[in-house]
Amino acid sequence: MPEIATYLVSPEAAGQRLDAWLAAQLEGVSRSRVQLLLSEQKILVEGRTAKASLKLRGGEVVEVLGEPAPAPLRAMAEAIPLDIIYEDDDLSVVNKPAGMMVHAGSGATDDARNRGTLVNALLHHYRQLSSTGGELRPGIVHRLDKQTSGLIIVARNDAAHLKLAEMFSRRQMRKTYIALVHGALKQDAGTINAAISRDAVRRTRMTTRRATGGRMAISHYEVVRRIDSGFGKFTLARVRIETGRTHQIRVHMASIGHPVVGDTLYGAPARIAVPQKGKSTTEAESMSLDRNFLHAAELAFAHPRTGKLLELSAPLPLELEDILTRLESAK
Repeated sequence: MPEIATYLVSPEAAGQRLDAWLAAQLEGVSRSRVQLLLSEQKILVEGRTAKASLKLRGGEVVEVLGEPAPAPLRAMAEAIPLDIIYEDDDLSVVNKPAGMMVHAGSGATDDARNRGTLVNALLHHYRQLSSTGGELRPGIVHRLDKQTSGLIIVARNDAAHLKLAEMFSRRQMRKTYIALVHGALKQDAGTINAAISRDAVRRTRMTTRRATGGRMAISHYEVVRRIDSGFGKFTLARVRIETGRTHQIRVHMASIGHPVVGDTLYGAPARIAVPQKGKSTTEAESMSLDRNFLHAAELAFAHPRTGKLLELSAPLPLELEDILTRLESAK
């Protein structure tokens, strides 16, 4: 029999949503976790299953069946193919596909939180990885967003990890991305120097709009080509970042009114449609991208042991080339 925890809704909680109220009662348990428990029918209100949006009246008895906290994250070996661009005894550089998380993280189920990550693949492929990043992040020196593809460096021993981390800290890594953004950038080249901090309202987002508390972030861009398509205007750009803040390029490009294509979190439309008079977006020709059009295309850095300059690159994935072809052929 599952363990049952019982809570009594106070009169002061009248009018609150069930999921919000219960998340406040359960220490260390997120609202999304409460919603998962509700979907699994592991929360009863007055002995009955309920929806997350249920408005409380006060006085109800709420029962939680089983353990509300998720199982701990863990790193495990998994036979996942790797696109290895470079490797030696000290480091490896992998071309990560979009859709792959770097290490275990959030997810509704245990499999979603722990499986299918770059770390899972690395543990299967290599006998030894650096331990500096901890048990959940062996070998991981830096990260790429889940829906961003491209080059990522993996440390295969602690000495290499420490040296690589120092190079990142001192901005001795040259990292260049390819991004397709909405609209026509006014200048052929420019620099965005805007501090980035966590959005106070939407915690999954970052922002440049908070007056205090942000971390300095610098991005340099140059136009590769401009696309005046039947779908609208777009700009393909190379972006070199001096700093490595969370969502840096995505936040910076959105801050100047040019969100990355596919990046709905920062204002890009979910579908790109050919404007047609008298037709809705669903009726007009349209296309979508289930990832961000952002690719870590080039890395240049000194080898942590030999000092030899490594200059590595990864081509645009086929799904991004396909988007460019479709845009440029639409008149």
